Amino acid sequence: MRVVIQRVTHAAVTIDGVLKSRIGPGLLILLGIEQEDGLEDIDWLCKKIAAMRIFSDEAGLMNKSLQDIAGELLVVSQFTLHASTKKGNRPSFIKAARPETAIPLYEQFVQMLAAESGRPVSTGTFGADMKVELLNDGPVTIIVDSRDRQ
Repeated sequence: MRVVIQRVTHAAVTIDGVLKSRIGPGLLILLGIEQEDGLEDIDWLCKKIAAMRIFSDEAGLMNKSLQDIAGELLVVSQFTLHASTKKGNRPSFIKAARPETAIPLYEQFVQMLAAESGRPVSTGTFGADMKVELLNDGPVTIIVDSRDRQ
């Protein structure tokens, strides 16, 4: 399971011209689910994200967590995070989980992130053609892969 975490001033998801979700200061999380991912990956990532200190304190140092700033969360599914670009010029997405596997894991991730962070989680719509707008704060962008936890 791979996430791209972006500290944002604001972010929004629009589908077919209709606003689905909007957040203020907080985290936009792009979530890629791999075929072999499971509950252990979700648990580890959600705990890591909820405790991550990537917001500035009064001295300008990244010492505050999402809870410390009462930040907001937006999770958007993105299978392209598992693109393989080793051969040719057309990415392969063979490692990305199929929807029948990925959707329940995506939903569990959202629920567990809300529980771990103590914050509501806004979402996009799994599998939809989404337009994601954000203002990256910093910029701060962090990539975390549950396969790298050992």
